[in-house]
Amino acid sequence: MPFVHIEMLTGRTPEQKQQLVKEVTEAVVRNTGAPSEKIHVIIREMLPTEYAQDGVFKG
Repeated sequence: MPFVHIEMLTGRTPEQKQQLVKEVTEAVVRNTGAPSEKIHVIIREMLPTEYAQDGVFKG
């Protein structure tokens, strides 16, 4: 029962997230042989003010 966690900045549409979940699920099925109904994809969105790279906030 694979669990895939995706963390990303806010701003994607529901349609974009649906497509992402679909393609991630397909990739996990191809690479693990797990049935798609057993694959869980968890998306956590964060505000730009909660993310920094190389010591600098991105928001």
